[in-house]
Order: sequence, then structure tokens, then C-alpha cells
Amino acid sequence: QEPVTVLGQISCDSNGKLNAKSVILEGDREHSAGGQVPLDLSELQEYSLFPGQVVIVEGTNSTGKCLVASKLYEGVPLPFHTPAEPAQGELWGGIAAGLSRCSGMGTTRPFPGVSADTEPRMVLVACGPYTTSDSITYDPLSDLVDVIVRDRPDVCILFGPFLDAKHEEVENCRLLGSFSDIFKLCLKTIIEGTRSAGSRLVFVPSQRDVHHDYVYPQPPFSYTELPKEDKPRVHFVSDPCTLEIHGTVFGLTSTDLLFHMGAEEISSSPGISDRFTRILKHVLTQRSYYPLFPPAEELNVDYETFRVHAALPVTPHVLVVPSELRYFVKDVLGCVCVNPGRLTKGQVGGTYGRLLVQPREADAPHRNPCVSAQVIRI
Repeated sequence: QEPVTVLGQISCDSNGKLNAKSVILEGDREHSAGGQVPLDLSELQEYSLFPGQVVIVEGTNSTGKCLVASKLYEGVPLPFHTPAEPAQGELWGGIAAGLSRCSGMGTTRPFPGVSADTEPRMVLVACGPYTTSDSITYDPLSDLVDVIVRDRPDVCILFGPFLDAKHEEVENCRLLGSFSDIFKLCLKTIIEGTRSAGSRLVFVPSQRDVHHDYVYPQPPFSYTELPKEDKPRVHFVSDPCTLEIHGTVFGLTSTDLLFHMGAEEISSSPGISDRFTRILKHVLTQRSYYPLFPPAEELNVDYETFRVHAALPVTPHVLVVPSELRYFVKDVLGCVCVNPGRLTKGQVGGTYGRLLVQPREADAPHRNPCVSAQVIRI
């Protein structure tokens, strides 16, 4: 029988975890009425699959009941963003001021007041919780503020949770104030504490922020008490979001996609294979901040907005993916992928990330502008 080539989405034939014997290929409703066929992977030398992955499969279906795969083709990543030459004084551009623009690479919103030069810029990235598990005092956050004042990074990207729904004090309702009041106090500590450093602050919400919306994609925080003098340097973005900082595109998501996808992915490889690299490659080639379907049980996904707001508009130069899993810095398909870890781990301090990015001239050949990346213990 002649081999056929088909396009479909990887699914599991039951409610259990995906395995090599339970893989099915599912078509879309428009062209194949959602038809399904079991996949036989025995002839493939290597593969890496997860539920929701869109693939092209070449194989034979001699019985009409099972497609024996001989070749499997994955997607290709989107091109990198090519920035236009910035106007004088418009070094820092930003995207994702709100949910409706969280993934679009439309008109950039400049951060004013920074001279346009080619000096490397420091970007600090940190992810909550910002308290230890045995106390609701924000001592680790105070330590981070001290680091910001000392190092004076140009941009600080801070991921939630800022008030963790999984914290014992929150779960047992032992707080002395409302969720909203404690969150505002946390923001006030960060904004006022870093004022002398002049760093731009970018706040990314988390599904674990107890006072915020439990939906993915997640809208930005609302903070009406922001002082007028701080408005030019403080930015609230959505999860996920895509930011451009003078030609360097950052992909940001606080959702632990590494943990979620790592729990569902199956793979077979004759050589040594790095699981984190495989998962991050899937994110880039599937062109989505969260390609897993169905999602993890803890994640509430709004699929009416998902297709627009959780899609990668371009391949980012830097992808920041905080996770419970071990911190790392990796180059995946030309994209620098960073898991800065969490600022606290139980009752002890954790880690944060620090990057140096080189502003790129508009007519320069393409190269990744991230010249240095570190994960540092707090």
C-alpha cells in the first residue's frame, strides 16, 4: 500500500497519561470531522510527543485501523523579529500593556528618557514567591530590592506570585489584612525601594496570585495608587506576553509549562537527550506559549482568547520560563531560554537571573543580542 502523509494533533486514547501504545492522531473538525486514528510508533527511531502537539506523519494504514508511522515531521520556529532603527531617545520599546496586546508585535510603546547608545543593558529577572514558607514577611523581597539598588539593572522583570495562594498563612486565613492590601504593600515596597536605582519595572502576574484572576491568558495587574513620578518606569503586563527592549524580544510567561509538559511528554532517543531542551524546542516549533492540550488540571484556560493571546508572534531572542524545576540557561534554536528558579525555596532563599543584552543596530547582521546570562543565588 502507498504511504500517506497526514496532518493532525497528538492525543491520548484514554484519560490516562500518554504512552507509546496510547497515541492517536486527531484531525480538525473542518477537514476531517475530528476523525482519529491510532499511531504505531514502532518503526520510528526517535520521537518526542505530547498531547496537543501538531505534527505531520508519513506512514501506511494497511488495515484501516492503525497508521504505522515511518516519518514524523514537527513544526519550524517563526523568524526572529527585525527591529526598525529606533528614534533618538527611544531605546526601550515595550509591548503587552494589556491583555488585548499581550502577544501582538504591533506598534511598540517606548520607554522615554534613555539615551540611544550601544552599551550592553542589564536585565534582572526574578520569580515569586517572595516570602519563605514559614513566614509572610517579605524579607527575601527586601534582599532582592537591595540587589536592585546595588546593581542598578536597566530593567527588572518580576514574575508572580507576589501573594502566593499556596502559602500556609493564606490557605489557613491567618493574614491580618485583605489579599489586595497585602499585594499593594508588596508593590509599594518594590516601587519605592527601587526608585533611587531608576530601574524600569515589569510585573508579570501568576496563576498563584491569590487576589488576581485565575484564567489563562491572564490580564495585567491593576494598581491605581501608582505615584505619578513612577508611572514612566513601572509597567504591568499580562501572562504570557512579548516585550521588545531596543530590538531584543523577550518572551515571558509565569505559567510552569516546563513542569506541565514534562509530566505529559513521552520520548524515545538513541542518544543522550536533554528533556528541558526538547520541551523548549516544542514551545518554539509549536509557536505557542502553552502548546499542551488538554492543559494541566490546575490551569483554567479561556480558549476564546487563547489562540490570539497565547501564540508566539515571533521567535523571541530571550524566553524566560520560571519553573519549580532546576534553574538553567540554554540556547535552543538560537533562542536563549532562562529558568531563573524561584526567589524562595521553602524556608530558604532561592535564585534569580541576570542578563546582559547588546542593543542591535538596524542594519547589523542577525545575532542573538544576549551576551551574558547568569542564575544567581539570593
